[in-house]
Amino acid sequence: MIRILIADDHAIVRRGLKQIIMEEYPFSKVGEVHDAEALVAEVSHGDWDVVICDMNMPGRSGLDALSQIRHMNPKLPVLILSMYPEDQYGLRVLKAGASGYLAKETVHEELIKAIKTVLSGRKYITPGVAEKLAESFNTDSEKKPHELLSDREFDVFKLLAVGRTVTEIAEQLSLSATTISTYRSRVMEKMNMKSNAELARYALENKII
Repeated sequence: MIRILIADDHAIVRRGLKQIIMEEYPFSKVGEVHDAEALVAEVSHGDWDVVICDMNMPGRSGLDALSQIRHMNPKLPVLILSMYPEDQYGLRVLKAGASGYLAKETVHEELIKAIKTVLSGRKYITPGVAEKLAESFNTDSEKKPHELLSDREFDVFKLLAVGRTVTEIAEQLSLSATTISTYRSRVMEKMNMKSNAELARYALENKII
């Protein structure tokens, strides 16, 4: 029996994913959680074969949860879901330790293929992500500014770009406001920008938000 855990804050999404899985694996065990905290808790005391995790959930991000899962159970395959195109996030999540990346618009066609791939011990990599992986060997000078950010800096960058204050980000990520201010300074320096408005414009132009 295959045991699959779904983490997404939208019940309708969880229900849709579960339906796709049950059609292919009618005798599987499919668990559901609604945020990163519950996901980490379930992985810590549960026994799962695959985790399917939305990247953007209330509170801590899917990348945050992925980092913890990698420490607790390095061999557990984690597929990351997102509403954003794979060319913006696919490579980042693979580098963070995910087993694959799925854009929600393609999930109906690709989910079962991705699950079968990671269950066999391989990474699920689409042609688009493979191309980005090849490009990642370029020097830093050829990378886009946001590609120079660490995962935590990238999380802070996205939240600043959608208008969150330092205090709000600190609460969401369970960090101090001072720490978030430090991350903000690093983001501004690495991206050579001076204001949150510039970050927002850049994020919109590059389809990051």
